[in-house]
Amino acid sequence: MDAVTFRTTEADAPSTLDRRNGPHGEVVLRRRDDIYEIIVNGCFLMDTSDGRSERLLLDAALRRTTAAEPAVLIGGLGVGFSLAHASGQPRWSRIVVVEREDAIIDWHRAGPLGAFTADALSDPRVSILHADLNDHLRTSGERYDALCLDIDNGPDWTVTEDNGSLYSPSGLAACRARLAPGGVLAIWSARPSPAFEGALARAGFEDVHSEEVPVARGVPDVVHLARNPS
Repeated sequence: MDAVTFRTTEADAPSTLDRRNGPHGEVVLRRRDDIYEIIVNGCFLMDTSDGRSERLLLDAALRRTTAAEPAVLIGGLGVGFSLAHASGQPRWSRIVVVEREDAIIDWHRAGPLGAFTADALSDPRVSILHADLNDHLRTSGERYDALCLDIDNGPDWTVTEDNGSLYSPSGLAACRARLAPGGVLAIWSARPSPAFEGALARAGFEDVHSEEVPVARGVPDVVHLARNPS
C-alpha cells in the first residue's frame, strides 16, 4: 500500500484528511474540530462524536448469546467503536472484523483513527479481514455465535446499492448459515424499520425485536436483533 500523508489544518476548521477512490467509490476521512467523520460516495457514514449505539450493538449480542466463549463477527470497521468495545469484553473468545475499504483499515493502522483502536488491533483475539461482507457471509465456512453488522445507515438506507443484498432473503439466509445454532444477529440502523423486522421473521429468525438509542434530534438509532433457531 502506498504511504499516506495525513494533513492537519487550523483548529476548529473542517478539513479533509484523506480521500481515496476505490472499487466501491469514493471514501473520505474528514475532521471537524476534534470529531472525525467517514463519508462514502458523498453519504455520511459515521463519526466519532458518540458511539453509544455501536457499543449497544455488541452489548445486546453478548447478553443474548448462550455460548460460554462466543466468537463474534463485526461487519464494518468504521471509526472503530464496535471493535474497541468488543476488545474490552473478555468473554469474546474471537473477534473478526470484515471491512471492504482498505482506506478505512489504513486510517486505523497508520492514521488518526488508530487513537480509537490501537489497543484492540494488538489484541490477539482480533483479526481484520479486508473483504466484502456480503461475499464473506456467502463463501466462508466459519460460524460465529454473534454477527454484529454496521455497514450502512440501515436496511432502508444503504451506502452503496449492492449492499442491499445483505438485507434480502438470500442475504439473511447467508447470515443464518454463518451463525451457530442459537446465535445472535444484531444490525445497526439509523432509524427503525418494521418492514425489516418482518423480513427477519420470514427468514426464519426467532426473538425478533429492536432496541433504541435516543439521539439529540430526530428518530432514534436502532439495533435490530434476532436469534438463529437452536
